[in-house]
Amino acid sequence: MSGIEDRLLELARDLYQAIGWPGVVILMAIESACIPFPSEVIMPLAGWFLVRDKGLGPEWLLLAGLYGAVGNLVGSLAAYGAGAWAGRPFLERYGRYVLITPSELALADRFFQRHGQAAAFISRLLPVVRTFISLPAGVARMDLFRFALLTFLGSYPWSLGLAGAGYLLGEHWERLMEWFRPVSLPLAALLALAVLWYYGRRLREVWAHDGRRAPAPAKEAEE
Repeated sequence: MSGIEDRLLELARDLYQAIGWPGVVILMAIESACIPFPSEVIMPLAGWFLVRDKGLGPEWLLLAGLYGAVGNLVGSLAAYGAGAWAGRPFLERYGRYVLITPSELALADRFFQRHGQAAAFISRLLPVVRTFISLPAGVARMDLFRFALLTFLGSYPWSLGLAGAGYLLGEHWERLMEWFRPVSLPLAALLALAVLWYYGRRLREVWAHDGRRAPAPAKEAEE
C-alpha cells in the first residue's frame, strides 16, 4: 500500500478501536462529503475488524451495511446542502468568473430532472464518482427526498458488499484495495480530464467571443 493508504488505514483502525460502529458512520460520512477517504478502506476493515475478528457471525454484516449507508446519507446530505445553499447562489452570482454560465446551470438542472434518480443511485455503486455526486445534485437542487432515498438505497449494497468481502478475506482484506486500484485510478484520471476538457473548451469560447468583440482598426484617412 502507499503511504497515504497506510495512514488512512491506521486512522480508521484507531477510530474503530476507540468507538466501534459509530466510527463507520463518521468515516463514511466523510467519504460522502466530497472528501476522498475511500470506502474501499472503511467498509472492508469494518467487516474484518468489527465483525470477523471479534468472533461475530456473518449476520452482523447487515448491521455493517446499515451503518455504512447511514454514514453515506449523512455526508451526502451535507454535500447536497453545501451545493444547494452555498454553491448555487455563488455560481449564479460569480459563475462567470469560473466559466460557468447561467445556461450551463440550467443544463445541469435539466439533467438532474431527467436523469437525477438514476445518477443518484448508480453513482453510489461506482468508486470515485460516488464521493462527488452529491455536490452537483445540490447545485441542481434535485428533489431532496428522492435524493436521500436513492442515496441510501444505493449505498447499502455497496457498503454491505465491501464489508462482506472484508469478512470473507479476513486478515487479507487489504487485497481489495489492490483489486480496486486499477479501476479507481482510471476513473479519477477520467474525471480530471473531463474537468480540464470543460475549462479548455470554455476558455476557447471566451477567447473567440472576445475576438469577435474587438474593435476593428480605424481606416487611414484618405489623402
